[in-house]
Amino acid sequence: MQNEKSSSSWQLRRPNRWRSPFFIFWVVLIAIALWLFYPRPQPIITQGSNYAIHKRQDFNQTQFYPLNQTVNPDLYQPVAEWVGRLILPTPQQIPPGEDWVWMEVQHAPTELQQLVGQVVRLEWQDQPELKSYVQAVQQDIKFTQETKNSAATGIIHPSRLDGRLKVGPLQSLAGARPNDDLIVTLDDVKLLESNSGQPRLQIAHEPVLATGRFYGLVKILSPAAKVCPENTTCANDLFQVRHYNRTSRQFDGVEEIIRIPQQVVDRRNIPPSTPNQLENSPAGKAGWYIYGGKNAAGVFVVQGLVPRSLLQLQPDKIISGKAAGLNYIKNENWQITPQDQGTIGKVLLNPTATSSHWQEGDKAILLHNFGGIGGKKAENFPAFTVTGHFAFGLAQVVREPITQELQFAIDYLQIYANNSDGIISGTHTWADYMGNLQWGWAATRPISDVLMKFAPVTQNYNFGGIKLSPVTEFQQQLQVMMARYRTGDGTGGATVSPATSCVQDSSQALYIAIQVITEQVAKEPAIQQWLNTHPNDPQTSRFQELVSLGEALENQLTPLGIVRADWQSHADYLMGTGKGQKTFRDRSIWAALTSWRTMLPRQAQDELAALFLRHDAQLWFLRTNQIGGLNPDIAPLAATMALGYLTIPGTNIAPITILLNRFLASIVLPQSTDWLVVAGTLLIYTAIALPLGLKTGFLYWSFTPTQKISQFKIVLQSAISPALTEELVFRVLPLPHPIEVINWYQWGLWAGFILVLFIIYHPLNARTFFRTGYPTFFQPIFLTLAGLLGLCCTVAYALTGSFWVIFLIHWIIVVVWLLAFGGQRHLIAE
Repeated sequence: MQNEKSSSSWQLRRPNRWRSPFFIFWVVLIAIALWLFYPRPQPIITQGSNYAIHKRQDFNQTQFYPLNQTVNPDLYQPVAEWVGRLILPTPQQIPPGEDWVWMEVQHAPTELQQLVGQVVRLEWQDQPELKSYVQAVQQDIKFTQETKNSAATGIIHPSRLDGRLKVGPLQSLAGARPNDDLIVTLDDVKLLESNSGQPRLQIAHEPVLATGRFYGLVKILSPAAKVCPENTTCANDLFQVRHYNRTSRQFDGVEEIIRIPQQVVDRRNIPPSTPNQLENSPAGKAGWYIYGGKNAAGVFVVQGLVPRSLLQLQPDKIISGKAAGLNYIKNENWQITPQDQGTIGKVLLNPTATSSHWQEGDKAILLHNFGGIGGKKAENFPAFTVTGHFAFGLAQVVREPITQELQFAIDYLQIYANNSDGIISGTHTWADYMGNLQWGWAATRPISDVLMKFAPVTQNYNFGGIKLSPVTEFQQQLQVMMARYRTGDGTGGATVSPATSCVQDSSQALYIAIQVITEQVAKEPAIQQWLNTHPNDPQTSRFQELVSLGEALENQLTPLGIVRADWQSHADYLMGTGKGQKTFRDRSIWAALTSWRTMLPRQAQDELAALFLRHDAQLWFLRTNQIGGLNPDIAPLAATMALGYLTIPGTNIAPITILLNRFLASIVLPQSTDWLVVAGTLLIYTAIALPLGLKTGFLYWSFTPTQKISQFKIVLQSAISPALTEELVFRVLPLPHPIEVINWYQWGLWAGFILVLFIIYHPLNARTFFRTGYPTFFQPIFLTLAGLLGLCCTVAYALTGSFWVIFLIHWIIVVVWLLAFGGQRHLIAE
């Protein structure tokens, strides 16, 4: 009884000073995260949209550009063979369930020039997969009150679709804006004629949103003299340019006066673009591609600008090796200052010593992220965080028709929430999404595009007649998500929350693509048979790399080891395994946390780029910093992770961001192999510690089965301190998570230093907060066994990256020592 009473009193005397500050620290962090990411109701202030503001300018209206116009083919090229303006059919014209729209043909192949100016019917080709796609995304549209409130604040919603039934992807595209002003290009077109003689265009791929009808390559020389009415002043937006000469391959061709309009200031208190001092822009050193068309007076009016130098295949810098490449992704890519405004940077990461040659036809997956607007007219950003925007895309090396040089052709697959600018969720060319003068982001934001060439993903497979295309499957899943965003899953509104956003739902499409490919392979024994009979075929090696990448991506997208229920529901539906269950979207904080690595665009881009690099992908980084004309009122701001601008003064180190990421990364649920690490670590520790402790007399059998209540208290309290607190303080928080490690040698040195601190901490703790540990915590044998425990936990953490693994190891060892091998008596007696 005396021992039991002493044991209980020892438990009561254990101080809580260590735990209370620690608990308060994490409560504060969670509160900040909720405040930062959880949507809060905003007062409804009725105002016009940026789209409406800019549509008041005649040069931003489609009728400003005559349908029938000709250009010099030596100077200008059509942006595509088929170019047109989508027109939404009236409800009386299209029955529910059908999916087609009208298209005003603005350019057609040479042999079909008679169609230019005509309005034709645009519909899908009669293919089973296209019918399945339309059926999967068709929605009855009924605006919710939330959508109506959002529209009142100037956010563009598909108001013309409200009340329509079974709206398909073509209708949702044509009806996304208040006006029929969507310019698109078409690929893989079949021309048919109906019984009435009306032409019909049938397509196999979704239209691509484009800017302008024609494009040329020019060097901007200077503003041209402009004649203003007497006694008035007028803004000069006319420029003298010199065209690229295909023969000399220099800018010594025809000179011309073109118009580059000055856009007006909108709700952001800045214009979306400006031609101010455009002739001096460093981004134009290799010339500008100008996209647009002629006005009624025959003057070419620019609607979009693309810097030629950005798309050329000559990098400014090549970085070889994985360690150097990972360091660039983490620390260098987003290092920008206000002085970088107007510049372009191109860096190629080559993880191996092999050739980094890119050739015509090569494809790449694109990761897009933009940063913030700083300067005198900076935009607001919450809680020291520039969230930015994330999107996937596709890039291909093509031979550009004017220069005949190899360049990147880039399309963005934008999963984009409703917004004031009228930017639509869909496939955009670079000229439309980035270079458009009305809504493009190149002039006002810093941009980071990562092009990843990885043959196991970008090349197709043919397993004895069974064909598989990872890129095509991924593109299809992104198109499904883009169509869902255009209709808001029937609500008319696609809004941003921690769990549903551009980055979360782009990542969902990637996850579903992985699941669909996995299911396809599992259902086709012939594929497995082909792989088994062709073990040395290069395609087999490629496929094995694809499987490895898929597993790594799945771990990245489900960082806690838990698949989001809404993601799985969509995957099951699209694979036909949903058993009739309805899909849904989960906007809860829990859903966001289960996919926390894809909650912020910067983190998603950095970590996906690093993952592909680790698998030997070659990466191009294309960086622009508010390029084009000069706007002295703004400056580029880097996209950040959560609380990324809350830094240590004089440095770029954001400690709360680092600690929060390390903590979240560590709470992944253990896998089956991790439990083997637990068992193996406990066996190794026992094999070393038990003989050593018994030999010195520090360990001895002391278990008393009658003291169940006090023993239960010891078990519970040991879980909190020391197991939980010490593993967080000495492993999880100070050590980079294994998934983030760039150099294991440096990691090992740092881990060794932390281990020394872990050992020193024990006697210091016994002299300050935990006096019950004196003098036990000063004994060499105790420090030896504590150091061995710290070493075992460090190695286990390096192998698993799981806090639960090292917590359990620490907890079991401490509990066994306290209850069975004299630990409790050591502390009580002293």
